Amino acid sequence: MYRAHTKMCGSRTAWTSWLVVVVQLLCLLEAVPISMDKTVVVEPEPKVADESQANVDTGLHYDRYLREVIDFLEKDQHFREKLHNTDMEDIKQGKLAKELDFVSHHVRTKLDELKRQEVSRLRTLIKAKQDLEGGNDIAVDHQALLKQFEYLNHMNPHTFEVEDLDRLIRSATNDLENFDKERHEEFKKYEMTKEHDRQEHLKTLDEDGRKKEEEHYDEMKKKHAAHPKINHPGSQNQLKEVWEEGDGLDPDDFDPKTFFKLHDSNGDGFFDEQELEALFTKELEKIYDPTNEEDDMVEMEEERLRMREHVMNEVDTNKDRLVSLEEFLIATKKKEFLEPDSWETLEQNQAYTDEEMKEFEEHLVQQEEDLHQKAVDLQKQRDELEKQQEQLNAQKVELQQAVEHMERLKTLKVEPPPEVQIVGNDIPEVHREANALPPGHQAIPQELHVPPQDHLDPLQAHPDRAAQNQEQHGLPQTRHHLPPGHQEVQQGHPNSP
Repeated sequence: MYRAHTKMCGSRTAWTSWLVVVVQLLCLLEAVPISMDKTVVVEPEPKVADESQANVDTGLHYDRYLREVIDFLEKDQHFREKLHNTDMEDIKQGKLAKELDFVSHHVRTKLDELKRQEVSRLRTLIKAKQDLEGGNDIAVDHQALLKQFEYLNHMNPHTFEVEDLDRLIRSATNDLENFDKERHEEFKKYEMTKEHDRQEHLKTLDEDGRKKEEEHYDEMKKKHAAHPKINHPGSQNQLKEVWEEGDGLDPDDFDPKTFFKLHDSNGDGFFDEQELEALFTKELEKIYDPTNEEDDMVEMEEERLRMREHVMNEVDTNKDRLVSLEEFLIATKKKEFLEPDSWETLEQNQAYTDEEMKEFEEHLVQQEEDLHQKAVDLQKQRDELEKQQEQLNAQKVELQQAVEHMERLKTLKVEPPPEVQIVGNDIPEVHREANALPPGHQAIPQELHVPPQDHLDPLQAHPDRAAQNQEQHGLPQTRHHLPPGHQEVQQGHPNSP
């Protein structure tokens, strides 16, 4: 989308700020005493005009770094003197950059710090861009990334050297000179996008709706084109109109030198881009009205910039992006100033060709397909993550059930029976549960249980031998207790009492 307000406003002041770097400094150096110590850092007195221009954004992504470097170089007396004696062409060729070796140590130290901060900022931006575009999954365009370092030597990120100043001057000059070219491309994209959206809207309507919409569109175009004649920008007629309606002066008394001084708002002896663009307001008001449906304010700003660009190309002979009084007076004597051609406005010059529109449509289709594929991939990733989440949830439930089962086992566990101690020949009591018999078997009375041989008295274990011993020693024999209903039978003596 065409960033109209930011880019167009930036273009008006882009070279104004850069000229703070070079040309405007020349005007400030005239009052600098030459006899001062060149190694002493001099804090320049603040001026209202300087402060307003110092805050102007060039539109460059390294604008802050550029202005901070120039601000500190201004504080060095030696550098200010060299700048005073160096013309624009020498500055562009890098001759001024070599004077960096002679600035004070304090300034060089500060420049080193500024460079380290700028390198860190660029690295952070590059890392953020990589993360935003998908991290390691997308191939990195290293050439595009290194292009961002063209205005400084990134191979030496610690100290600010002559090469850094030379690169900064060359890059800023080249980028600002190409600013209009980039603006043209962005405006072209804006116009094609607007037409694309209109065509897409027509597809959503029925036949009658499309017919009404097309009729309304044609009506708006005709209404916009029905405006007063536009004077050629920078011509005598155009400037006389400003002289008469803006300044309230008699057009017959028009004087180019007086006109220049009246509209050199900062009094620096030059027309910068912003001062030039202010001269075209009267002409633009003939074409555009923000309250009219048919008037596009983005197109109005583009028309203003086209006028400024045309005058610069015609009048700015040394191409320093400023119009000096001398250049202006010379231009007022040319035939183009006195008898100019008619000026063709934007509606008379379509910003794009049919072929460019076709390529733009194809590009949009490809973008839409890429976005659709990306949406499909993201949905697959989402489904996979949801599946993994379900598996994790199931594992969590199983783990909770296992823990609950272990807790129940702990609460239901039976205490073991108390330990039984055997005293003498006592037979320990045995639980019935421990001596359960298979079905069909009768339990043996406890009195008939025979204890293990190793727990009986030797005489009890061998009754015959015990009887013999009793007879030998004249001792009475011991009767064995029998169960009820049984008679005692003495082995070998069935009739013995």
